Amino acid sequence: MSSLHSISESATLARRLGVISGTVLVTAWFCCLILIRAACGRLRRGQVDEYARQWSRLLLRLVRMRLDVQGGLPDFNDGRRYIILCNHSSHYDIPATFASLPGSIRMLAKKELFAIPLFGAALRSGEFPSIDRRNHQQAVKDLQQAQRMLESGIVLWAAPEGTRSPDGQLQPFKKGCFHLALETNAVIVPLAIRGIHAVLPARSWRMNLGLPVELRVGEPLDASRYSVEQLPELMNETRARLQAMLDQPVEQAQDMADPQLGLAG
Repeated sequence: MSSLHSISESATLARRLGVISGTVLVTAWFCCLILIRAACGRLRRGQVDEYARQWSRLLLRLVRMRLDVQGGLPDFNDGRRYIILCNHSSHYDIPATFASLPGSIRMLAKKELFAIPLFGAALRSGEFPSIDRRNHQQAVKDLQQAQRMLESGIVLWAAPEGTRSPDGQLQPFKKGCFHLALETNAVIVPLAIRGIHAVLPARSWRMNLGLPVELRVGEPLDASRYSVEQLPELMNETRARLQAMLDQPVEQAQDMADPQLGLAG
């Protein structure tokens, strides 16, 4: 990928319908696999990890995303607790992360997603934590559950902005995931994804195919080195690292793509 401003193809109505239909079918298929295994008592965390990666790669293939991964991949098996904090400007942020990074990654999902038939049940079976953004007391309980998942070895993906950015620019950060990082002495991995907001802009059905997207893994921050009183400093440092990666000039990337997936990294 030489430029994030390469010419892309604006999807026709027929193509958009094809992507949407394919996304629904692929998602339903993997949800069924998870639920069938769960019902038989045969669902294991590693199997959910593999399903999540297969699902993600198929979704990225549907929009022909050209994904370039830069930066060192963390070792999530070193016994530490990890939280991935990512800028959020597209529904495709999460599939891009699952397709690119190792470990048992689970997104901190908004409560509304668990009300979706089939999908919500699969999320619960797959150990995806929920967060009720409209109920503070419930949100506190939800974060306590997320803490237990972190302690069991799950790598938590969260968006400190709380919602998708309409233009790819960083929005103000919320404190919840930083409190969680402090309480669990977690390692924060900043993750910056550039160019992905144009694939499917927030609050829009306009879709662009074949776009180049960069996923940059930043230098980790050890939250155990910060006190509760230093929470603003931890937030500011995380934001500074994310912003720096978003502002970096586009680099010429070697094509290390999986020929079957069209993913670089």
